[in-house]
Amino acid sequence: MNFREQVDLDNLPRHIAVIMDGNGRWAKKRGGLRIFGHQNAITAVRETVEAAAEMGVEYLTLYAFSTENWSRPATEVSALMQLLVSTIRKETATLNKNNIRLQTIGDTDSLPKACQKELLEAIEITKDNSRMTLVLALSYSGRWDIAQAMQRIAVEVGHGTIAPADINEATVAQYLSTAGIPDPELLIRTSGEQRISNFLLWQLAYTELFITDLLWPDFRKEHLYEAICAFQRRERRFGKTSEQLTK
Repeated sequence: MNFREQVDLDNLPRHIAVIMDGNGRWAKKRGGLRIFGHQNAITAVRETVEAAAEMGVEYLTLYAFSTENWSRPATEVSALMQLLVSTIRKETATLNKNNIRLQTIGDTDSLPKACQKELLEAIEITKDNSRMTLVLALSYSGRWDIAQAMQRIAVEVGHGTIAPADINEATVAQYLSTAGIPDPELLIRTSGEQRISNFLLWQLAYTELFITDLLWPDFRKEHLYEAICAFQRRERRFGKTSEQLTK
């Protein structure tokens, strides 16, 4: 089935988020180390970014490394960080050529200095690009994001610039790491796991979920098209009834 031909380009989700899961299992099935799966996942990232930009998606957020991932074996974490550095270095020119801006969310101060350096350079080089924004969630978790927002709001309350009674959902959203970015309308998770794994907990309140058994290194453009087609077939009610939507 050609899902690309079925995509309604006038009804695209503005923001797609992806939990890229299954790299380790993909490598294990082939008798390799987990890092082998991470290395082969780069093609999936490249194809997903290209397809999203070609169609006109405005924001694409990839869950690249969670705060919980720091608890993985030190050798895997070290290899992942080295892979992150080399990949950003290689792909920045391509992002710039394709008018794609790079942003990050997460506790990036906890990343190795080499990673921080490459990220800052890539963000600076691509800052004026406008075709699509690629957001990498690095050392990120939804609970961390909400906690840091509460800390920042508490400081403002202490300074008297925000009154407790004035704090509402819009206030919280302004202090999240995704401030200025619309909430995802579609979340894609590979590998068949049916959970959101502490990702964008606030922002996913009304996001449509698309879960596939496919392992992330095997994800290609046609699978993104399939997810978007599934999204476009759904009725998004936001707490209302179907009858209210048709009035």
